[in-house]
Amino acid sequence: MWSDFWGVVWFFFWSFAFIAYLFALFAIIGDLFRDHKLAGWAKAIWIIFLIFVPFLTALVYLIARGQGMAERQNKEVKQAQTAADDYIRTVAGSSPSDEIAKAKGLLDAGTITQDEYNLLKAKALAHQA
Repeated sequence: MWSDFWGVVWFFFWSFAFIAYLFALFAIIGDLFRDHKLAGWAKAIWIIFLIFVPFLTALVYLIARGQGMAERQNKEVKQAQTAADDYIRTVAGSSPSDEIAKAKGLLDAGTITQDEYNLLKAKALAHQA
């Protein structure tokens, strides 16, 4: 196989095709289990056909259910992004108005001076922009 150039080219071509098929197969299986509207028996039939007639079934699945597959993927990505944004908001700290209110409380208590309050206020407002 490695003795001539075209043998190497064909080896890499078929390796690429096989890996691309595996990616499609795992995407299809993931989508099957992500779809809550599809009944369990329908999922089982798709899996059986994927085992016994893999290339044709993958092609039919991508044609027949590709649009829904993209919509489910986008929905999952949006949910993950929302969860990440919520987590970042909880970890990031307080808003600039909260920082200014805390600094005002320290000023009123006499813990900091007016100049220190102005500096904290400027920093809080700078973080907002």
